[in-house]
Amino acid sequence: MSLTYLYQFEEYKSPFFAFAIHDGHHIDDRLVSYLCISPAERLREEDPYTAILAELPFNRFVSGTSRFQLDLNRKREEAIYLRPEQSWGIQVWRTELSPEIKNQLYDSYDQLYDRICQQIQTVIDRYGYFVVYDIHSYNAFRDGPQAVIDTEQNPQINIGTGHNHVKWKQLTALFLESLRFGKDGQRYDVRENIKFKGGFLSAYLNEKFGEYGCIFSIEFRKDFMNEWTGEVFPQKLQEYKQLLLQSIDTLESYFTYER
Repeated sequence: MSLTYLYQFEEYKSPFFAFAIHDGHHIDDRLVSYLCISPAERLREEDPYTAILAELPFNRFVSGTSRFQLDLNRKREEAIYLRPEQSWGIQVWRTELSPEIKNQLYDSYDQLYDRICQQIQTVIDRYGYFVVYDIHSYNAFRDGPQAVIDTEQNPQINIGTGHNHVKWKQLTALFLESLRFGKDGQRYDVRENIKFKGGFLSAYLNEKFGEYGCIFSIEFRKDFMNEWTGEVFPQKLQEYKQLLLQSIDTLESYFTYER
């Protein structure tokens, strides 16, 4: 019986996409006995609640499967964490996965990439352009729950654009500015390519479609939760979601008047 990969595609009449490819926590039942990482350890390195941030009036792709089963933001040959150096020093599997299991996982990877590319091509054919919000979160308390955050190296919001075509530079500047102020006038520390420059999915999609659109790899520092316990802080989560919602006007204005 084939291994399952849980995911959800939602189509919306929009040239824009919201991805939450690391939101998931599920592991296929047939793989659980192979794991030597605990659910709590997994949760800490996953991106919980990013599916909520991705609830935008966009086309959506949300992964319900954990990155510890298959990481869609890595190259195909690196998408299964077979060595601790691939996964923050964590030994993920008790024993070597069989070739059959690995091949099934790689097949899922191929199918999902094909599906994502088909969706983007459909949008390009319909609108002539696209933008992806590739939504992630990251840990800033790696030295322990009482650690002091190095704010110079850990902005509240990091926008990864390292793979984008230079033609989207103006759109990028406008997008960053749209995230810097909340509706109540609160200012947010939003910077470009400080912590992350965008993962493999961004690199792949930009190479294939970069003339027609770009991928904003949006990394929220996990201020909206306790990264050690998993407790969510709903008000902060909603603040960040509101920033994404208000940024939509920037995209729509750019492609209406400035493209």
